[in-house]
Amino acid sequence: MQELSDAELVARCREEGGEAWNILVERFSRYVYAICTQGFDLERSDAEDVFQEVFEKIYTRLDRLRDAEAVRPWIAQLTRRACIDRFRANGRESASETLEPEGVDDLLTTLDDALDVQSALAALPENCREILDRFFARDESYRSIGEALDLPAGTIASRISRCLERLKDAMEEKDPEVRLVDG
Repeated sequence: MQELSDAELVARCREEGGEAWNILVERFSRYVYAICTQGFDLERSDAEDVFQEVFEKIYTRLDRLRDAEAVRPWIAQLTRRACIDRFRANGRESASETLEPEGVDDLLTTLDDALDVQSALAALPENCREILDRFFARDESYRSIGEALDLPAGTIASRISRCLERLKDAMEEKDPEVRLVDG
């Protein structure tokens, strides 16, 4: 079920519930939390409260979402509104201050890009996911990757290159307008 598109996942949540809801929460939990903490600079306890509120709204209102493809921007909007409500409740607003901090739109773009990469990675074979995760996310050397995967260190560079090409293809297949920068 992890491989489902956002729209397919929404359909499953509407039809089945259960495991689909768990996947939806897992898929978007870091997204919502990052908007709260990085975009709105909420304290941890406030961010956790907003997180709970947002997922409660998703659960109770998902059937009203007209376009299942728009679930991510809808979740972002729910989160933004909940963060602003939290500012108001905490008395953090003033006449000279906007309720939405500068840079939230840029953060959302970055988070959306990260989710797109994560989705494309999920479509790759396990061996590509693992080698790209070890190299880029865990910052492991060719040597340590080679030892862990029982491959010669010299083979790791070519595998990474091939897997990056597959990732690029997966992202372009998902959205033909996406063009990854080489280099």
